[in-house]
Order: sequence, then structure tokens, then C-alpha cells
Amino acid sequence: MSGRAFRDTGAPSGYCSIVDEPAGSEPAARRRRRRAPAWILALALVLAVATGCVSNTESTVPPGDPIRAEKVDEIAAQLPESIAAAGQIKVGSNPPYAPNEFKDDEGNIVGYAVELLNAIGDVLGVTMNINEADFDRIIPAVQSGTFDMGSSSFTDTKEREKSVDFVTYFSAGVQWAQRVGDDVDPNNACGLRVAVQTTTTEDIDEIPAKSEACVAAGKPPIDKVKYDSQDEATNALILGRVDALSADSPITAYAIERSEGRLETAGEVFDSAPYGFVVAKDSPLGPVLQQAVQELIDSGVYAQIAERWGMEDGMIDTAQINAAPS
Repeated sequence: MSGRAFRDTGAPSGYCSIVDEPAGSEPAARRRRRRAPAWILALALVLAVATGCVSNTESTVPPGDPIRAEKVDEIAAQLPESIAAAGQIKVGSNPPYAPNEFKDDEGNIVGYAVELLNAIGDVLGVTMNINEADFDRIIPAVQSGTFDMGSSSFTDTKEREKSVDFVTYFSAGVQWAQRVGDDVDPNNACGLRVAVQTTTTEDIDEIPAKSEACVAAGKPPIDKVKYDSQDEATNALILGRVDALSADSPITAYAIERSEGRLETAGEVFDSAPYGFVVAKDSPLGPVLQQAVQELIDSGVYAQIAERWGMEDGMIDTAQINAAPS
């Protein structure tokens, strides 16, 4: 990170700024800022860590009470006996991934998907016991029975369907973001540094495929920069450590909204696919969850929750099991 000193530069809440953008933050043809000496880079990093300047995105919960639902006995009666007896469904989730899953000021896991989960629990007459877990450990934990299900903005893909089942509840695409005024083309990003959250679809599939196409065309590969959380990826873009970020469309839209005019979309939404709640392969819980989600859709509760979180664009009409596009 380059820059001479930290100061208040009008950065949005939850982010920090430095006087200079990081050297090399733009393609060479458009690079204008002078590279800072090495000792300044080191000092800036120390100051960032010491002051907590590099911080997570501040995420907000919509005003008003969460939307709840009524129990539907005929659906609840189909729950696996072990879950019905326990009175709870153990869920693995990985915040921060606002607005879907993130922590509020008290450290509780909240968000659009969490509110939807709790409404599903209402329909089934059970409590949703939501546990924080590393994203890449959730599916193995569902397979082993540590969690009954996973809810962490999982994209339903054919590859993932080989090992687990998905109950769809949303439709999302991929959306890139850039700093305001930059000119990033997701279809011509060879040589750029692109931030992703580790183990997401963007990390595993999208960016590697684009990068391979660059190399095949005799161009430099995309420099994929992985971060443990989406907040860190967003911070990296605001601070100029990367040229763009790639994330699921609702995640990118939320990051742009919270950036207070620092970020904007780059290109259009593409590769739309469903989000799904994860259950073990052929688990009897899958059809019960599918019916519960459909009940919320039919009753209008699903739409109310989506509208409360600004997620209307990805609403679906029918909940399905394993609906990954071919």
C-alpha cells in the first residue's frame, strides 16, 4: 500500500483512505501517481494495522421488526424424526457477506437469508440454530452431519450437486465493481488485479476461466487476489489495491450502495444461477425445506422479506431441488 500519511478524506463509514492511491492501482497506460518510497509503504501498513483503519464494511439492518410466518402443520409433520425431536435445525453460515449474511452490532448473524431461514423455521415449528463456520467447511460439515443444512449464498452448480442437494430460494448473477471513473470491462480484463472472496464461484470458476482465455489469446492473465471475506475485497478495491472486484450481484450491489459514491458497477450482470440451501445428498430434509420455501412464496412472506432487504430483483416463483443451469 502506498501513501504518505492517513487523513480524513471523506471515505465511507467502515472504510479508510490514504493520501495516495496504491502504486500500480491502474493499468500502466492510465497510471499517473508517483510511486512512494519503500519506507513509506511499510509505515503506511503499520499505521493501518495499528489504527484499525483497514476495517470491515459497516452493514445495516433494515428498520422495523423481522418478517415472521405461521406454522404449517402438514409441512412440519414431514420433518425427519431427529430434527423434530430436537426442535431445531443446525445451520452453518459464513458472514460477512452482506446483505445475505453478516453480523449486527451485537455480533448476531443477520441478513436477508437469515431472516428467510427464521421464517422457514416458523413454518416448520423449529428454531434455526445458526452457527458461524468457514465457507469452505460448510458443505463437508453438512455431509458429515455436523450441520443439518448450510446457508451461505451457495450457488447451485452441477459440480456441487454431485455431493450435496440444493433447495433454491433466490436467483443471482455475477457483477463486477470498479472505482468511480475507472473503465473496467469484465470481458477484457487481462492483466488486471481482480478481488474475489476465497472459495466462491468467482474464485473457483469465473476468474480462472477468464484468465485462461487471456493466456490463450496471448495476453497477460488476470491477477486474481483472494480475500477471506467480501468486506476485505471491497476495502481492497476502495483503497486501490485491486482494479476491480467480482462477486454475486446482490453482494456487489450492496457494497456499491455502502461505498458512498466510491464504487460503481463494471459491465452487466451475467451468468445468473440460483442460490440454494445446502442439505446432504438425498436427505429427507430437502423436500421439507422446499415445501417450506414454497409456502413462504405462496403466502407472500417471501416477497415481504425480499422487499425489506432490497432483494426483489432476485426473487423466484418456484422453489426447486437441484436447479443448476446446464
